[in-house]
Parts: sequence; structure tokens; C-alpha cells
Amino acid sequence: MTIWNQIYEVDFQGFSYGFRPGRSPHQALDALNVGLVRRPVNWVLDADIRSFFDRMSHEWTMRFVQHRVADNRILRLIQKWLKAGVMEEGEWKETEVGTPQGAVISPLLANVYLHYVFDLWAEVWRKKVARGQVVVVRYADDLVMGFQHKAAVENRRRRGEKKPETFTFLGFVHQCGASPKSRFMVWRQTANKRMVAKLKQIKQTLRYRMHEPLKQIGTWLRSVLQGYYRYYAVPGNLRAMNVFRHRVQRLWRTTLRRRSQRPKVGWRHIGPLFARWLPVPRVLHPYPQFRFDVIHPR
Repeated sequence: MTIWNQIYEVDFQGFSYGFRPGRSPHQALDALNVGLVRRPVNWVLDADIRSFFDRMSHEWTMRFVQHRVADNRILRLIQKWLKAGVMEEGEWKETEVGTPQGAVISPLLANVYLHYVFDLWAEVWRKKVARGQVVVVRYADDLVMGFQHKAAVENRRRRGEKKPETFTFLGFVHQCGASPKSRFMVWRQTANKRMVAKLKQIKQTLRYRMHEPLKQIGTWLRSVLQGYYRYYAVPGNLRAMNVFRHRVQRLWRTTLRRRSQRPKVGWRHIGPLFARWLPVPRVLHPYPQFRFDVIHPR
């Protein structure tokens, strides 16, 4: 896998970030933010490929791999990986499309497939066909393209739709805004769908662990919040972080009420508990342009 990664790292486009060594979702977010702010981008198209990992063609995957790999032993091994199948209700089922579940090679195969299907086309199109500036950022099957001229999003105009006010990418809702000095910038806020899903998961786990010692539950909740902050605590998103912490407090308070079978649990008792185990959020990431300029010095 290490050698194969090194082979394809030479080929992959710079705007491809998903499942590549040394690249992270936040680097993709930084690149997108810098592109939208520093280039004359007026229109944004965000898209993801529906059920991509379940429907990726095995035939075309092997054709793409054969462009760079000639060793028949490796090709046969990849073919076996693709045909590994899935377990459904305890029974093995052969698959004709899609990447193998849980295989370490699946992310790389997906990147190879999208490199030939989308990345190479996008690079040629924006250099030889597109009018004006074009920004492209792709993370796995989730991608965003920014255009200088609205002709690039003609289909949206035909439907009678205006320029989108917001778009979602890698768990953040992006929207136009201004800095305290009235400079244009892109604000990012946690996507509501992501927050709701995480809170539902916490709620279910709290019910399951309701009768465990408070120290164990508190330790677990603290690690959950810290992990959540590590990803979402970007500049401008503290309000959403505080909302998340407040809702976790409410969930834990409800659990404590059920555990003690008391309709009211006073703040005098739970306030110190929350203060000890539920850390207050703070910004953990620099502004996108600062980190981007360090990684990509000019």
C-alpha cells in the first residue's frame, strides 16, 4: 500500500484531498476558503456522487489501475479485493460493483477511479474550456467548484434559481460574510444535520450507560466534546459549539433525572458536574489563509 500510494501521489491533482497521506479535511476546507476569498469567484456548485462507494464499476476500476500497474500478480490481488463481497444477514454475497467493505485498499481505489473520471477532466476543462477563474476542491466523493462567470452554472439559471446563499462541504455550512474590518470572507458553521446526528448518538449512549458511575460518564462525555471541538472549533463557529455543549448538558440532565427518579435536579447539584466534565469550547484552528500559506508558501 505504501509503494502504491507513492506511485499515485505523483499523478493525483492538487485539488484532491480525500484519503491521501499528509492531507486532511481541514486542508481541503482551507484551500476552498482561500480560493473563494482570493479569486474572483461569484458562483459556487457543490455536489456529491450518490452511492459512489456502492456503485463504483469494477471493470473501469481495473482499466484505470492498468494505466499505472503492469504486474499481473498485483492486478489479480486487486481483482480479488473487488470481488470480496459483503455479508448480509450472516450470508456472503458476491458484488459486481462498489468497493470492498473495510478493505484498506478501498480509499485508494476510489481515489484512482475519481482521478480518471473527474479530476483529469476538470483540470483540462478549466484550463482550455472554462471562461474566467475556476476553483475546484474535492474530498472523496464530495466536491465544490467555484466559477467567475455564471454561464458555468447555466442549469441553475434555467430552473429560475438565484445564486445560492449557502452551501455545505465536509460538515460545514458556508456563507458569505464580512470581517470586523468589512472585508469579504466566508463564514463556516456546523451543518445542522451533523450536529443532530451526533446528539442522537450521545442520547442513545447516555441511556445505555445511565447507571454507570458519574465519573465514567463524565470522562466519556468530556472526550466526546473534545473530539467534536477538534474538528468543528474553527473561527466564527463558537456559537454553534456553545449550542452543542448546551444540548449535551440538557441530555445529561434528563438522564440524571431518570436515574434518580426525581422530576427536578437542581442546578446546585449539576452545575459543578457540568463545569468539571463538559469543557467550554474555544477556537482550535487558525484562520484558513494562515494555515494555507504555511503549507503552500509562495
